Amino acid sequence: MQGTPRPAAAPLGAGFGLRQPHYREVLERLPHAGQGGWVEVHSENFFGDGGPALATLLRAREHYPVSLHGVGLSLASADGLRQAHLQRLARLVQRVQPALVSEHLCWAAIGPLHLNDLLPLAYTAEALALVERHVQQVQEAIAQPILVENISSYVQLQGSEMSECEFLAELSRRSGCGVLLDVNNLYVNACNLGIDAQAQLLQLPRGAVKEMHLAGFTATDDLLIDTHGARVDAAVWALYAQALARFGPQPTLVEWDTALPPLDVLLGEVAQAAAHLAGATPAAARTQDKRSPCKV
Repeated sequence: MQGTPRPAAAPLGAGFGLRQPHYREVLERLPHAGQGGWVEVHSENFFGDGGPALATLLRAREHYPVSLHGVGLSLASADGLRQAHLQRLARLVQRVQPALVSEHLCWAAIGPLHLNDLLPLAYTAEALALVERHVQQVQEAIAQPILVENISSYVQLQGSEMSECEFLAELSRRSGCGVLLDVNNLYVNACNLGIDAQAQLLQLPRGAVKEMHLAGFTATDDLLIDTHGARVDAAVWALYAQALARFGPQPTLVEWDTALPPLDVLLGEVAQAAAHLAGATPAAARTQDKRSPCKV
């Protein structure tokens, strides 16, 4: 195995989620796989000590900044962080030297049980102290700040004392973590739960947001489902433009995890994000005729 790679500079511009069906094509296109300027992977998929997935990541890491995006730390779990999981993450961070490391503001574990979902919490002072403590533990273990992401949710728990974005703002202030603003999640929640997306943006300090996510949703008769299985909706592009106006150009990742399209379709979405970041409004986004299921 080669030596530990040097730490990557923070990614600039737009990137894409690197998923297994695209591994071979991405490697064949190196050093340039189209519009993507950086890649993000789910941390837990690379916890093993070897294998083709890790080899692909390390090869891509030679050409791209890499972001590690976790789904299993369960930052809001009342039972504490799972130390074995945290140790595996720290080992992966040491091996890959990622530009960014992120996790979700959620809980997913009770005792020995791990739930295959990202579950919401009541946004209280007690929960804030708990999550802050866990974020500090993670940051100490990996020796770098992390980003914490707002989640998509289909219920609101009683007892919240603040909004999700107020919670994230205070968490960032106390712990030094950044915020990963998932624009699609914010839009989905605005439609499903009736929250004010613009007000949520204003609750985040300008300097707190260090990365943004874009993705597609699936509309049902009653809900928008955060499936990551479609093109970014026109309404999400519009909300993204508002986020850029507030927070400035931040590294932006296009996620596509289900019904994965050909790589060039994904890279077309990345190109639209890059155009937004450059201050342009992509023609495809301007002329898109798709009707949004709700208005934010």
